[in-house]
Amino acid sequence: QIKLPPMMEIITAEQLMEYLGDYILDAKPKEISEIQRLNYEQNMSDAMAILHKLQTGLDVNVKFTGVRVFEYTPECIVFDLLDIPLYHGWLVDPQVADIVKAVGNCSYNQLVEKIISCKQSENSELVSEGFVAEQFLNNTATQLTYHGLCELTSAVQEGELCVFFRNNHFSTMTKYKGQLYLLVTDQGFLTEEKVVWESLHNVDGDGNFCDSEFHLRPPSDPETVYRGQQDQIDQDYLMALSLQQEQQNQEINWEQIPEGISDLELAKKLQEEEDRRASQYYQEQEQAAAQVQVRKHGAGFISHVIFPTQQVQGAASPASTRQSGSNERKRKEPREKEREKEKNSCVLL
Repeated sequence: QIKLPPMMEIITAEQLMEYLGDYILDAKPKEISEIQRLNYEQNMSDAMAILHKLQTGLDVNVKFTGVRVFEYTPECIVFDLLDIPLYHGWLVDPQVADIVKAVGNCSYNQLVEKIISCKQSENSELVSEGFVAEQFLNNTATQLTYHGLCELTSAVQEGELCVFFRNNHFSTMTKYKGQLYLLVTDQGFLTEEKVVWESLHNVDGDGNFCDSEFHLRPPSDPETVYRGQQDQIDQDYLMALSLQQEQQNQEINWEQIPEGISDLELAKKLQEEEDRRASQYYQEQEQAAAQVQVRKHGAGFISHVIFPTQQVQGAASPASTRQSGSNERKRKEPREKEREKEKNSCVLL
């Protein structure tokens, strides 16, 4: 519903944000009650405040009970105002009673906290429940289950354009002749003009590539595609580190600031803290860049990095994530990454 100028072939992220902001303002309903108007204006204000995050990442927190069930956050308001459905496929099979009981109605963040709490409990039943929940997360590391895939296929309407959330990435999704397809946005396919869609028919991410008419179109140069995917994964890794650092920089420990401090002294302290963090940030960026090179040339590949919001602060919340449709096959869960780090002594973080 957004019209771009004729002959425009390239648009910057900033320009696109302006178009979206203008659309949200123009889409305000005309004939509504005063209460509805105030509610809409509040939602619109909340959406505009986080609109810039679309360029880097949004915080969304899935619940395992339905393909459109997310914990309601300001980020979800953007999808509501733009009338764009948001889906995921990380569901518990209702026929597996012990997992249903262990997971319950928890969101991802709540389930992580529950697992930690259950492990520390002296109640054997709670410990067992925590173990079942943890096994569920381990066994569904791709963040898609076959029950979820069936529910997705049933819920998405034919020809519908929507957003699919998986492995901390957002992908454009549609349905054509009963089959789900994801828009291909990997950097490795930049020169593959005929490759537009990838089918979503199993949980392993091993889909078939198609053109804009949904005809099968295998990549012309698989090796080029593979190298491009590695570059994309490297960029995702650096972006995840950057987002984590940005979040940490926003957390000021006000309890350490003495009472009665003057504005000038407070300003000096804040500036010193900002300088310290800036120095630390650049050092970590250099280390991260060096780590990427070590892992590329030493180990042969680099896995997609995920930082859980409630565990370390980052993104396997599924949160604070780079908005992209990178290849899920190359990604691993945080626990797998920890094990890989332990094996590879040349990796420094």
